[in-house]
Amino acid sequence: MPVTTRPRLSNDLPTLVRLLGEQQPATSYPQRWPLPYPAEEFIVRPGELVAWVAVDDGEVVGHVSVTALPDGRMATEWVEATGRPHEGLAEVSVLFVAGGRRGSGIGGLLLDVALAEIRRRGLTPMLDVVGEDTSAGLFYRRRGWRTVGRARPAWLPDHRPDLAFMLLADERLGS
Repeated sequence: MPVTTRPRLSNDLPTLVRLLGEQQPATSYPQRWPLPYPAEEFIVRPGELVAWVAVDDGEVVGHVSVTALPDGRMATEWVEATGRPHEGLAEVSVLFVAGGRRGSGIGGLLLDVALAEIRRRGLTPMLDVVGEDTSAGLFYRRRGWRTVGRARPAWLPDHRPDLAFMLLADERLGS
């Protein structure tokens, strides 16, 4: 049976918190672990429009959400780093896959679901990633994303590379 996606349910959160913690040592996502606040608040963010989980044989194995950037935590940083307006953008957020399932196509499936929803809403997809040359940054670059700005938010540990703001290569923003 292939991996499928479905909307995230509130009763998925304990499993997602566990998966997030289990995959963190290999991915450094999130950058700090344990988090200084409940992990549920990292997964379910202000401005969230919709979220999905990937399911394999009844088991949750991944997560992604779409967040409205005007309400999101990075709108100011986006404008400062890129000089571009944040109106009309939606952010691909909180994309992660169970540790033992990395490289199996689940991340790409979740990203495609998020992109389809963003485009259905008539918005431009964007995302941020710590380090363009990390495994996450390379994943996005292989899928056609390009860096359009950088930031150094206060929450980013000193030893980590800058936060890169990315758009798909074929996406255009108004000035």
